[in-house]
Amino acid sequence: MSLLDTHIGFVEALRSAGLSVSLAEGLDAIAALEQVRWHDRETVRGAYAATLVKRQPQRVTFDAVFDIYYPRLVGSGVAGDELPDEAGPRDTGPELARFRQALAAALASGDQQALQDLAVEAVARFGAMPGRGPGLSSWSAYTSLQRVSPAELLDRLVQGLLADGLDGDRAQRTAGRRIGDFTRMVEGDARRRIAEEKGPEHVADVTVRPTIDRLDFTAARRSDLEEMRREIYPLARRLAARLAKEQHAQRRGPLDVRRTVRASIATGGVPLTTYHRPKRPHRTDLVVLCDVSGSVANFAQFTLLLVFALREAFSGVRAFTFVDDVVEVTDTFRRGADVVEVMEALAPRISQAALFGRTNYGRALTRFAEQHGDAIGPRSSLLVLGDARSNYSDLALPVLSDLAGRARHAWWLNPEHPRHWGSGDSAADTYGEVVPMTECRNLAQLGEFVHGIV
Repeated sequence: MSLLDTHIGFVEALRSAGLSVSLAEGLDAIAALEQVRWHDRETVRGAYAATLVKRQPQRVTFDAVFDIYYPRLVGSGVAGDELPDEAGPRDTGPELARFRQALAAALASGDQQALQDLAVEAVARFGAMPGRGPGLSSWSAYTSLQRVSPAELLDRLVQGLLADGLDGDRAQRTAGRRIGDFTRMVEGDARRRIAEEKGPEHVADVTVRPTIDRLDFTAARRSDLEEMRREIYPLARRLAARLAKEQHAQRRGPLDVRRTVRASIATGGVPLTTYHRPKRPHRTDLVVLCDVSGSVANFAQFTLLLVFALREAFSGVRAFTFVDDVVEVTDTFRRGADVVEVMEALAPRISQAALFGRTNYGRALTRFAEQHGDAIGPRSSLLVLGDARSNYSDLALPVLSDLAGRARHAWWLNPEHPRHWGSGDSAADTYGEVVPMTECRNLAQLGEFVHGIV
């Protein structure tokens, strides 16, 4: 593979992972690389990052893809000379004891280069999984870490840091950070080795997590959710700026043909000056009805946060949560409230939305129509959030049809992939015939949808 092929593959992998890299930015990267020396890998990384990464949350994904396409070494590097042949013993008791002793010393000193070399050795010595084909092995970071067990060195590392004069909390944080760094080094080296055998495209598609705005709500880990919450208000600010710019460009209303023709009489029928009707604002009330059961709860919470962050685009916003009963949570989203405070206040309200603990869309829609039907009117827009999985219960289609018919607009956001709509207890296809259903699995899709409706 030529250097140009590697560059093109790298840029394509970044796009697949969620980074928007244009052709012009790819050319900018090439121009920047012409000005730096290639003997320093970190300089090359910095040149690429400066031209291709737009926001800090994208940097983690960028670094993972860069390490696959531009690895720091091939095979086992220098460490390979000290390892036994592939057919020989690697995972022996004495070797494991020696390795753990060296790892404990590197963790205690915080020597990054030593930790990187030990990560390479850990995968080469303890992570090989032979038998996948002639001359091929697969590599497992999980197997390597299970044998090395760096977490078992935590107490020993903390004691050493305490002896060096650190206080208890700082020693715990430092020890945890160093062990976490080593774990990521092992995972990165395993990906690098697999990329050598199967190609970087395969590894980038399978193992690299997308950027935070492209990560599925239902697949997010706890740390991902916290980062998503931090992204909500920056996303709202970007959307607001984008909307303001577009609305400023479209301040004029439709062409007033009569006034334009009259004015053209003075210029011999040539319409040198056009006249437009005044543009009338069409801000509506927004009513949000969201399923907060199970895995879709995260999706509903993020959607509520974004809608309320942009509430100035609507005349008023009212929010309701449901599982098999309906609870209004509008007062939870106070203007200027901290995201963490909002989530904490919302948690006990979610439990009130379940009478029997099983999702029942038909019952929830009926209860909403009975108790809060006056929230829907000609100036209202209805937004339903949920996966439309109703445990095979009655769907109350006439109720939803009546609510959608009374509203000015009606939309339904579904966090599941469309291929799952209608499978099992999903009523997405059936509900989609009443209210247009839109796929919304990540922050990027959520932002585009909100931009489209306002």
